[in-house]
Amino acid sequence: MPQTSTTSRLQSLDALRGFDMCWILGLGAVVDALLARFAPESIVTRVIDTQLEHVVWEGSRFYDLIFPLFLFIAGVSMAIALPRRVEKEGRAAAVRHLLERALILVVIGVFFSGGLKEGWAEVRWLGVLQRIGIASAAAGLLSLWLNSRGIAAAVVTLLVGYWLLLRFVPVPGFGAGDFAEGHNLTNYLDSLWLPGRKYDGDHDPEGLLSTLPAIATALLGIFAGKWLKGEAAPLRKVLGLIGAGAVLIALGWCWHPFFPIVKKIWSSSFVLVAGGWSALLLGIFYWIVDVRGWRGWTTPFMWVGANPIALYICAGLGFFRTVSERLAGHPPKDWAWISPCVTFTLLLLVARSLWKRGIFIKV
Repeated sequence: MPQTSTTSRLQSLDALRGFDMCWILGLGAVVDALLARFAPESIVTRVIDTQLEHVVWEGSRFYDLIFPLFLFIAGVSMAIALPRRVEKEGRAAAVRHLLERALILVVIGVFFSGGLKEGWAEVRWLGVLQRIGIASAAAGLLSLWLNSRGIAAAVVTLLVGYWLLLRFVPVPGFGAGDFAEGHNLTNYLDSLWLPGRKYDGDHDPEGLLSTLPAIATALLGIFAGKWLKGEAAPLRKVLGLIGAGAVLIALGWCWHPFFPIVKKIWSSSFVLVAGGWSALLLGIFYWIVDVRGWRGWTTPFMWVGANPIALYICAGLGFFRTVSERLAGHPPKDWAWISPCVTFTLLLLVARSLWKRGIFIKV
C-alpha cells in the first residue's frame, strides 16, 4: 500500500477539485445528452436528470453541492498552504495574500458577469467568483488566529447566529421566521442594500447576508485540511472524514424542519449537508488516491483541477462552445449529444495542454 505523509502533496485534493470543476464546466450536459439519446425512458435516466438540476428552493440535489464543494476545497487548500506561507514570509504577508486574492476574484467576478458595459445600475457586484474570494479570505483570516477549537466555535457561531437572525428578525410584510423566497431577511436585505443587478430580481443567491454561512463552509474545509495535515494514521483520517461527513449530513437534515435546506440563501442546514457530503467525498478520494494509490483514472481531473478559475472563465465566456459550433455545427436532434461532447472534449484538451506545458494560472 502506498504511504502518505503530511508533507507530500495531496493528489486526492487536486483530483477532487478537478472532479468538481468538470461538473461545473459541462460534464453534466454531456451525461444529460447521452442519456437522453441512448436511454431516454430509463428510470436511471430520470433519477440522474433530477440530480443534475438545482432544486427550485427547498431541498438538496447533487448539483446543489457543486459550488459549496469548491468552497470547501478552497478551505482545505488554505489549511495546507497558509501555514507554509506564514512560516516562510510571516503572518502579515499571508494576510496581504488573502486580501489581494479576494480583491482579484471580486474584480474578475464583476467583469465576468458583464462588468460596466450596461452601466453602473446593471453591474452584478456579487456572484460566484466574488463569493469564493470573500468567503475564503474571511475564513483564511480567521484561521490565522484560531486553533481547531476556535474554528469549530466560529462555525457554530456563524450558523446559529444566521439562523437566529432569519428566525427572529421581522421582515416588513412577512414577519419573522418566514424562509420562503422573497419573504426572508436575507432576500430583504439584498433588496435594500445590494446595489446593481441581482440574479433573482431584487435579491441574489450570492447576496450580502448569506456570505456569513458561506464563510462557515470554507471554515469546515479548513477544519478538514487541518485533520488531513495531522499525525493520525491514513485510515483513521479516512474514517474521521467519512464519519464527520455522515454526522454533518444527519444534523443538517434534522435542522431542516426548523431551518430549511435552501442553497439560494445558503441556509445553515444547507451548510451542514453540503459540508458533510464534501467531507465524505474528500475522505473517499483521499483513501482511493493517496492511501491506495489508484491514480490513473484521475488524470483528466488533475488537468482540470490545475487551472480551475481560468477554465471557468473561458467556459463562461463561451470560448469552448464557440469553437465546438465551428467544428460540429448544429447537429440534428438524434445527434444533438455530439455538441456537448465536443465542447467538453475541447475543454479537456486545453486543460491537458496547460498541464503538459506546466502552465498553472493561480488566482
